[in-house]
Amino acid sequence: MKKFLFVLFVVLLTVAVGPAQDWAKAKLEKSPRHLEWVKVKHGDREVNCFIAYPEVKDKATAVIVIHEIFGLSDWVRGVTDQLAEAGYIVIAPDLLSGSAPGGGGTAELGSGDAVRKAISSLPPEQVTADLDAVAEYVTKLLACNGKVAVGGFCWGGTQTFRFATNHKGLKSAFVFYGSGPEKEADLARIGCPVYGFYGGNDNRINATIPTSTELMKKAGKTYEPVIYEGAGHGFMRAGEAPDTNAENKKAREEAWQRWKETLKKL
Repeated sequence: MKKFLFVLFVVLLTVAVGPAQDWAKAKLEKSPRHLEWVKVKHGDREVNCFIAYPEVKDKATAVIVIHEIFGLSDWVRGVTDQLAEAGYIVIAPDLLSGSAPGGGGTAELGSGDAVRKAISSLPPEQVTADLDAVAEYVTKLLACNGKVAVGGFCWGGTQTFRFATNHKGLKSAFVFYGSGPEKEADLARIGCPVYGFYGGNDNRINATIPTSTELMKKAGKTYEPVIYEGAGHGFMRAGEAPDTNAENKKAREEAWQRWKETLKKL
């Protein structure tokens, strides 16, 4: 009986959590663009990545998308497709590659605490090395014009800001509701503009903006944060969901417009 109840609990949990991004997966499956999985290897690491290609005549700028604390989800893959629709080659690495039993990543870890725990245990040096390898891979694609930008959400937003301090070749960094490094010496290494996107109802992250602003100014770097009033943390994902509220929807639309307009200037 206990075993039956446990199995029932797992099934119910799967039903409750599993469909959370079915809408994102459904949109992705209708995409007319070329989408594929690739493995980026460096040293003894193999990083599973999802890549989306635009339908364009000329070589395109590449964008690295760094996932949320929830790992490489269907929604994140959907973001790659939407950016590809705007004309960019977009690659999203699963930075949890190799973290699951048997060497799997996000999909094998499932959802919830297992993913969050695995992400919190990732060595910063490994994350940087993975992203460096992904940047090198996408830059060498024949369809790429050699320009690479990076953008990330939540945990990925923080990693975006940090990656900008470690990778000189970036043309721009787009930080979505993530915090910045706290050492001026780290920020001094940034070689590209950093654009911030923040929800008004997200003081946990927004409380770090003044420090980032001050340190970036001292370092002589470009940092342009924008706060979208009424929006919460994660508004880029929440604002796209069928059950979104007006504030998150508006923030997402305005942020997407800003992101695409800024990318056009690269």
